[in-house]
Amino acid sequence: MRERTRELAGTLVFPLAGLALITGIILLGGKSPVQGFAALISGSLGGAFALAETAIRACPLLLAGLGVTIAFRAGAWNIGTEGQIYVGALAVVALAPALGMLPAPLAVPAGLLVAAVAGGVWAWVPAFLRTRRGVQEVISTIMLNFVAIQLVSWCVHGPLKESTGQFPYSNEIPAALMLPRLLPPTRLHLGVVFALAAAAAVWVFLFRTVRGFQLRAVGASPEAALHAGIRTERSVWSAMAISGALAGIAGAVQLMGVSHILFEKFSPGYGYTAIAAALLGGLHPVGITLSSGLLGALEAGASAMQREAGVSTVIVYLVQGVIILSVAHQAARRRAVTEAIRQRGAQEV
Repeated sequence: MRERTRELAGTLVFPLAGLALITGIILLGGKSPVQGFAALISGSLGGAFALAETAIRACPLLLAGLGVTIAFRAGAWNIGTEGQIYVGALAVVALAPALGMLPAPLAVPAGLLVAAVAGGVWAWVPAFLRTRRGVQEVISTIMLNFVAIQLVSWCVHGPLKESTGQFPYSNEIPAALMLPRLLPPTRLHLGVVFALAAAAAVWVFLFRTVRGFQLRAVGASPEAALHAGIRTERSVWSAMAISGALAGIAGAVQLMGVSHILFEKFSPGYGYTAIAAALLGGLHPVGITLSSGLLGALEAGASAMQREAGVSTVIVYLVQGVIILSVAHQAARRRAVTEAIRQRGAQEV
């Protein structure tokens, strides 16, 4: 009973402390915390438009978070989802004139496929460097983020600059490549359905297929997996490629469903937030769906909070940070308990 009480207290300490901190900051700014949080909830859940905004902000987080999960489950640290989002969107824009000539029922799948290939290849390179050259993928994926972002910046200032040559962004993609709206006049688009379908597909892949079991085995114990006859190198390659493909699709969905043009700072950090969503969701597709919805709601409600209550949107990032600290704290506690049990068992033997 005492252990459960301590665990519950440990679970609540960070959220409660964070809530107190955020409330104090709002008060120091001379604003009303009650009005601020009410606006946050209203802006994310208060009606069809608010729910639609929450869904479209959660969509890229869910897709990229699923990609992070597959890589992490295989023991590969893909920190490059931000760059893969950029590369996926860039590939669609670069091939948009050709893709736009296809009928709409074919153009959209073709665009998603192009983005998946681009993101997959971008993520496969660090996997190859890790397995063949011993380069840590944490470093290489982070560095490739900057390469992808600067590549997009160069393209929208150069070869992909809009037709008049006056502004640093691309031409609008052809209508055939735009994702259909599901609930006009809201911005809710078909990509949300794709993201939910991807969550279901990843769940089946990880927990109901032999290949998914092999990837999880490699992540749990590479040595045991190798002795069991699983090709660990190929598992890492495929996990990273699938991870990058999902992140690339996230970029394509954001381009084809929301912005319709490519520009600098195309992603407001979706790739990094997706890592938090994956960890918060316990690296499980169902959990990631819920955590992406939570983080998407915070993003959607931030604007309403600033507009209606005069509270800076920076508060949202504080909330996200508190959530991540809470998850990290609980994970550390579980690891400590597991290690203590293991050592106690070893001593008894």
